Amino acid sequence: MSNVNQNSWFEKGMSFAAYKESMNVNKEELSRVYDQLTFTEEDLAFWKELSQRNWKGVVLTADWCGDASLCVPVIQRIAEESNIELRFLIRDENLELMDQYLTNGTARAIPIFIFLDQDGYEARVWGPRSPEVQEMITTARAGLPAADAPDFEEKQKELYRNFKQKISTDPAIWRTVIESVKAKLQG
Repeated sequence: MSNVNQNSWFEKGMSFAAYKESMNVNKEELSRVYDQLTFTEEDLAFWKELSQRNWKGVVLTADWCGDASLCVPVIQRIAEESNIELRFLIRDENLELMDQYLTNGTARAIPIFIFLDQDGYEARVWGPRSPEVQEMITTARAGLPAADAPDFEEKQKELYRNFKQKISTDPAIWRTVIESVKAKLQG
């Protein structure tokens, strides 16, 4: 947990509506997940309880990111139910913040959700994927040819295209994000 006040990053971020409006690549996928996502009664009770914390959040993301087309709408909906205002920052325009949240200490993987307490200090961090989605992509990548193979680039593009299609249309995958975020926020 960072003991650095992150309010200035929150203030710099854009609203969900502004972020969505700025999108050119994955807007359709993000909108589909946002519009079709449903919560259980248990989820709704937890989000209501969470709303008592008076949190807000900063999201590091980018329109081109397939994981963001899944996680941003799911967590935006969670935030709306939990009375958490999220603000969105584009990763490559905010590397000073991004570099504080590297995945495995090296990767600028997104999206990253930084939940802030009412004073603006980091309370929880989640991202870039649920463990189940990470396992899916790890398994899929294992089936790719060697990086120097002539068909590697073509096969990799196909893998990511199929992966993006699956994660933006399968409610069971959306549920893994809900459960993973819920587990992170319960602490």
